[in-house]
Amino acid sequence: MDAAAEQIAEKIIQSAERGRPLRIRGGGTKDFYGQQLHGELLDARLLAGVVSHEPSELVVTVRGGTRLRDLEALLAESNQCLPFEPPRFGVAGTVGGMVAAGLSGPARASAGALRDYVLGVQILNGRGELLTFGGQVMKNVAGYDASRLMAGSLGTLGVIVEVSLKVLPVPPAEATLLFELSETSARQQLNRWAGQPLPLNASCWADGQLAVRLRGARAAVASACQSMGGQRLDDERAERQWQALRDQALPFFRLAPGEALWRASVPDTATPLNLGPTLVEWHGAQRWLRLPPAWAPRVREAAARAGGHATLFRGGDGSVPVFTPLHEPLARIHQRLKAEFDPAGIFGQGRMGF
Repeated sequence: MDAAAEQIAEKIIQSAERGRPLRIRGGGTKDFYGQQLHGELLDARLLAGVVSHEPSELVVTVRGGTRLRDLEALLAESNQCLPFEPPRFGVAGTVGGMVAAGLSGPARASAGALRDYVLGVQILNGRGELLTFGGQVMKNVAGYDASRLMAGSLGTLGVIVEVSLKVLPVPPAEATLLFELSETSARQQLNRWAGQPLPLNASCWADGQLAVRLRGARAAVASACQSMGGQRLDDERAERQWQALRDQALPFFRLAPGEALWRASVPDTATPLNLGPTLVEWHGAQRWLRLPPAWAPRVREAAARAGGHATLFRGGDGSVPVFTPLHEPLARIHQRLKAEFDPAGIFGQGRMGF
């Protein structure tokens, strides 16, 4: 354990002995996400730096406090990327925060989620112990895959010291096509395209317009453009639009007073929720809604009826649960895992609602 990790471990041990809550934080770009922030700040940015990058093996290992933008710049030098396009929400975001938030961007439906690319982690648990899970290769595991368990844990299980990630080459060709369609027609068309050998990578529907991004071999993208039709968007403008979607910088995400941003995760075949202003991603599986927090029962009922669930992603006032309450068996599993990793209960108290 190096000096930075030892310093953090000592603070964890002291806090556990005194029963003093800690709030693990990297760049703070996702402080808005979760039920509440509570506890003394534990700055994880001390744990920064690239441990190794093997371009030929498509693996990178970095410290948790490394800035995400620095990692992406490093990968770009080898024409590689993080295919799941993690939201950044600013320049200060860290790799540890990226994993802890567990969020994926526009390409998630085609490229997979963040957790699918986590190969291994080192963490400091609630006892100040340095634990290693996984490694630098994909392999079958029995029981819990604890490295991927860190994805979406929001700093409630431990401090991410180091993480190994699978990366991929940047696709050689890309194109964005626009179509004027209703929400229902857009969903039906995306489902039809999904059954064809097309290089679909991302989609976004809002205000009667569907944008579809194609990525892959040049011949495949060119052929898809001819067969799908639509209007091709200028490449530079398309890049700006997809990056704005990734970081929620599009006009749709500007909340009016009293509004909150809801994220509904539903099957991509689900019919429209018909609750208000909507932006649809992930070929229909992720739907963003702008509605007041008090609409929680209606939003969650509609999402459940469609076979999914809803999260109060941004703009809550603390009175409404951010996450859909877990059923009792699953809640018990969460509580037992929390007790195993953090027996004193000092990490992220209340961040996930328990």
